[in-house]
Amino acid sequence: MAQHPYRRLRAPKSHLPEVGISEEGNIRSLHLGSATIQSSMNLDHPAELVLSYSRAMMGWLLFAEKLPQHITQIGLGGGSFARWIDTYLPATRQTAVDINPQVIAVARSLFELPPEGNTFEIIEADGAEYIKVLRHSTDVILVDGFDSVQIIDELVGEPFFQDCRNALSSDGIFVTNWWSGDKRYQLFIERLLKVFEGRVLELPAESHGNVAVMAFQSSPKEQNLDNLKKRAEKLSERYDLNFKRMLADLKANNQNNGKHFYL
Repeated sequence: MAQHPYRRLRAPKSHLPEVGISEEGNIRSLHLGSATIQSSMNLDHPAELVLSYSRAMMGWLLFAEKLPQHITQIGLGGGSFARWIDTYLPATRQTAVDINPQVIAVARSLFELPPEGNTFEIIEADGAEYIKVLRHSTDVILVDGFDSVQIIDELVGEPFFQDCRNALSSDGIFVTNWWSGDKRYQLFIERLLKVFEGRVLELPAESHGNVAVMAFQSSPKEQNLDNLKKRAEKLSERYDLNFKRMLADLKANNQNNGKHFYL
């Protein structure tokens, strides 16, 4: 939750927070109605996941038996996931849904999004409504939906979690970015555990109190920690992210018996 001054790009529109942008060195950041950074891009390496929460949200790759055919993002922000997926998972189709037309316009013009076409599309819509139309047809759902103050209520309710479960394929994974300092955090976890029948893991980001929370449509085939460690080493090399650290943090923050998780 770094703080920067930022300049306005447009007047506020309806109830949606205004979009702002800031630059510090080679890092360009997107803001929604406050100095809190929502998304950042390294101008020299646009595909890099600059913010620690965005890196943690890729932890699901530890449990994926095969690469996803389709990823749905709820909340486009500055397009960090779109750029990363386009670079590192080029065969994966992706759909980004955002309710705020200002966010979409700014991301398109200032955040080097992948070209829109067969492999990447942006839909201006309420993500909680949009996800209802999908039926077991997306493999990963990435939810990053904050307004200028806190997480959006519609994205933390049981009906939304159930809609996401209905949207996911048989081995699909739901991933969301939550703020551990939110007084309702444990309530959100309990709702998610109920809908996904206990198959939930919490992965704290390296900084700022964000947590990438993962829920699994079915039990991951690999839960053995020794095997996951080998997988983490391979993934770290392939994707230039510290999966070994992620696995250690998952082990420290979730139930396991020292040999495997309980999912």
